[in-house]
Amino acid sequence: MKPNSRILFLHVNFPGQFRHLAPALHQAGHDVRAVTLNAPPESAFPVTRATLPRGNPPDIDPLLRQLDSKIIRGRATQAVLQAWRDEGWVPDLVIGHAGWGDMMTVRELFPDSRCLGWFEFYYQATGLDADFDAEFPVSEEARLRIRLKNLWPLWMLEHVDAGICSTHFQKATHPQAYHDRLHVIHEGIDTQRFRPNDKVRVSLGDRLTLTRDTPVVTFVNRDLEPYRGYHVFMRALPEILTRNPDAHVLIVGGDGVSYGSAPGDGRRWKTVFLEEVAAGLDERRVHFLGRVPHDTLTALMQLSRAHVYLTYPFVLSWSLLEAMSCAAPIIGSDTAPVREVITSGENGYLVDFFDRQALVDAVSEALAHPEAMAPLRDRARRTILDHYDLHTQCLPQQLALIDSLL
Repeated sequence: MKPNSRILFLHVNFPGQFRHLAPALHQAGHDVRAVTLNAPPESAFPVTRATLPRGNPPDIDPLLRQLDSKIIRGRATQAVLQAWRDEGWVPDLVIGHAGWGDMMTVRELFPDSRCLGWFEFYYQATGLDADFDAEFPVSEEARLRIRLKNLWPLWMLEHVDAGICSTHFQKATHPQAYHDRLHVIHEGIDTQRFRPNDKVRVSLGDRLTLTRDTPVVTFVNRDLEPYRGYHVFMRALPEILTRNPDAHVLIVGGDGVSYGSAPGDGRRWKTVFLEEVAAGLDERRVHFLGRVPHDTLTALMQLSRAHVYLTYPFVLSWSLLEAMSCAAPIIGSDTAPVREVITSGENGYLVDFFDRQALVDAVSEALAHPEAMAPLRDRARRTILDHYDLHTQCLPQQLALIDSLL
């Protein structure tokens, strides 16, 4: 990589996926700048907040609303980039998230710059997440809306010189014609931060302190919703508690919607499925923690005797890999993104997403025989060290790709 390259980062929620990459390039002596649409984080290099020029028109066709939002973000970023270009600052390389719209004018403003995009998911109306769960059928209108979501990533695939997908599963969702320019490199897990700690202690209020001697089940999502198997987990919970009378269940996640749709009756998914099984729950042993600081989340993963991770065929959560790095015993759904990192019986256990009894049995086995889970825990951490470690695997691979582009 030539010294003192000018490198531009674009992400509406910067740093996002570039939390480690952007500082590494700055520390290597490159002239790094970033544009965000939210409050800029503290940074050793300039991070500029772009201002949205307008909102969605009230009469816009619902099918166009999402596309229009991306154009609005692109226009906001365009104003910042035009000013820099007019001042003489032109990047050698633009690195951005391809899904939000803020990369819209990069090719027009900087035609000679190299461009690297982060691609998360190419949507399918059938065969992946949308029609995976028959309990939540997809309407014809929804299928059309899903197909139209791909207008932007398809254009971005033509927009970039190279792209990155975090997992092979995510790459496979994109059209085969573009696979040659898509590289599979995960953002990376800091294995020194996410590591086992057999002395961990977590206090819940004044009366309850949990340690590794406590049978603890953890369930972690950004939001508690069907896409991440919240309904399956809650329906299994009464029997898990009955079979494991000393167990405590720690549930992390907000009550909004990150993926999919909200319930049609105005309630939240958290409430819908909690009310469904409330009569069978011992409220003293089920702890809804909401969203927690990352240090607290790490402690919960270190504490866990059974970390349940369920997901539709969709983007893999960082939290699963962080839990594996903490050597948490994983009970995961036998879905494609999870199979990429978990081999059942080797570094965790997989159960059919919809098989409630299999989930109950697997969790109960892990709680009852923690010593038998020790080899799986060790191999889970070894998986992360060998393939997803930030400093020895992922960041060097990202930097090597950037070097090849420049």
